[in-house]
Amino acid sequence: MKKRKKEQVYCHCGAKATLRPCSYVYGAKAKTNGYLYVCDRYPECDSYVGAHQKTLKPMGSLANGDLRYERILAHKAFDWIWQSGLMSRRDAYLWLEVKLGVGHNQAHIAMLSEFMCDRLITICSQMQKQRHKAA
Repeated sequence: MKKRKKEQVYCHCGAKATLRPCSYVYGAKAKTNGYLYVCDRYPECDSYVGAHQKTLKPMGSLANGDLRYERILAHKAFDWIWQSGLMSRRDAYLWLEVKLGVGHNQAHIAMLSEFMCDRLITICSQMQKQRHKAA
């Protein structure tokens, strides 16, 4: 059986990030037995990101509290596009690539910066307003 090469992940602050159980950050409130990549400077640097259950690869880039909040808002704005039936989920992600001018590997909200999240929220809000005007 081939060994998986351990991926080295870094935080935006420059420190390494270590794969840890969710309980490391969330304590007894952890909703899953999953894993997070947590900045080695945690809690001084409050940055972490979830890991895929099967591969243990990071789901995006590490984010501090402010960026995690922006990503939640961006998801709410973006998810409306495909949940409303305006387009399929796949088409919505293709649309996101074009609107933000990012490549396929960067077209995930977990990869976006605060600036890009703000752009996405604005674009989605404009689309939502236009749809309500047309209705």
